[in-house]
Amino acid sequence: MTVAMLADRLSGVSEEVNPESVSLCPLGTAAAPEQELLCIFGTGDFGRSLGQRLLQTGYRVVYGSRRPHSCGPLPQGAQVMSHEAAAQSASLVFLCIHREHYDFLEMLAPHLKGKVLVDVSNNLKKNLYPEANAAYLQRLIPGAHVVKAFNTLSAWSLQNGPSDAHRQVYLCGNSAEAKQTVAEKATKLGFTVLDRGSLSAARELEDFPLQLFPEWRLPLLLAIVLTAFFFIYVVMRDIVYSYVEKGKDTSFRIMVSMANKVFPIVSLIMLSLCYLPGIVAAFVQLYRGTKYKRFPDWLDRWMLCRKQLGLMALAFASLHVLYTLIIPIRYYVRYKIGESTISRIKENRTSSFDSTTAWRSDSYYSMGILGFGLYVLLGISSLPSVSNALSWREFNFIQSKLGYLTLFFCTFHTYLYGWNRFLYSYSYKWYTPPGFMLSLVVPTVVIVLKLLLLLPCVDRSLTRIRQGWERSDPAEDSKKSLLA
Repeated sequence: MTVAMLADRLSGVSEEVNPESVSLCPLGTAAAPEQELLCIFGTGDFGRSLGQRLLQTGYRVVYGSRRPHSCGPLPQGAQVMSHEAAAQSASLVFLCIHREHYDFLEMLAPHLKGKVLVDVSNNLKKNLYPEANAAYLQRLIPGAHVVKAFNTLSAWSLQNGPSDAHRQVYLCGNSAEAKQTVAEKATKLGFTVLDRGSLSAARELEDFPLQLFPEWRLPLLLAIVLTAFFFIYVVMRDIVYSYVEKGKDTSFRIMVSMANKVFPIVSLIMLSLCYLPGIVAAFVQLYRGTKYKRFPDWLDRWMLCRKQLGLMALAFASLHVLYTLIIPIRYYVRYKIGESTISRIKENRTSSFDSTTAWRSDSYYSMGILGFGLYVLLGISSLPSVSNALSWREFNFIQSKLGYLTLFFCTFHTYLYGWNRFLYSYSYKWYTPPGFMLSLVVPTVVIVLKLLLLLPCVDRSLTRIRQGWERSDPAEDSKKSLLA
């Protein structure tokens, strides 16, 4: 191609283009694509909070309301229309309304056909209806793609953004594309999405917000039972015994003295119960010779609530510390000290310094302080914001190695408290042992069993099993030899 021909072509192009029709836009000022429009049915607290979060994330929001002109204040920038107009304007609709108000949706079925309906409803109690709300909605509008999602969040969590306690969005549905669409919205809002499968899981998701501390039920029940038992036990031994045998009314000690005896007992037992299931599981694996068989259900449930057991134990230990700090200012203690001092002055007698008692008391206080300090460290490291910042090895070192050290310090602290009282008959009122002796049974068993597991021969076998080694069955070996 010659230069002349190229010039003719360029001149032809320049003649075809009308300069007046060309818009010269500076770089970076091109029109931005219009943000996606999402629809929300319901102008209550949850609907307004969800709309506010969507607007902050960059979506456009339109509300569908039966009273478009008198539905109360809405987030700035949101539109409000009738249900029919709002349903026609968006391809995804959040249903922030209760199930008993779903009837009007049947009239909107033609406008909702092929659209994604996100059901965020919950019920007041379990099994209130024969079928899940999302399943009922899908049956009511068969042409729509119903997705159950966002029902485990609260209006507060939406207003304040995802936090450690409210960062997950569970969803389920029969359409993979619809679930993907909802998951993208939840991810853009800053939440973590967990897909629970088809719409048949909607009942489970709707029951989830109705659960009241499901992982805390066993620890709370155990704490109540232990507290009640030991409180009655120490009151019978100290208060009732003193009144019956000596005619003294010491019922005033119930408020502080008896409580300060019960709290450390319950704390030590619950702390030892945190580590006992792991030891039981280790012996079960040693007995079976494999790690590939399931533990019994009771052991599984026990192991799953160890964190809650430990936190309850820490709470009782904290109460013990607070009650101990007020001992010097109690009227009863100040009265007894003053009475003892005056009687010694009148009798002109003094007591010599006992270094053994000094060693014992200092060791007793030292073990208690060290044990409570490690107690607090265990509690802090169990917080999600802290545990997420730790590696698995670091978390295991704190919760396991330092946990057993905490148990040892607290148990030794109790032994020092009792010292040689078990040798004297006056300690066994009505032939019953003191409460602190009973509290030492479980932690002592745990420590002894743990020491057995640390023996080289036992530890070596347990390590091999947990690495995948299995002990063969002699009966199976004989069958294999016969077949061979």
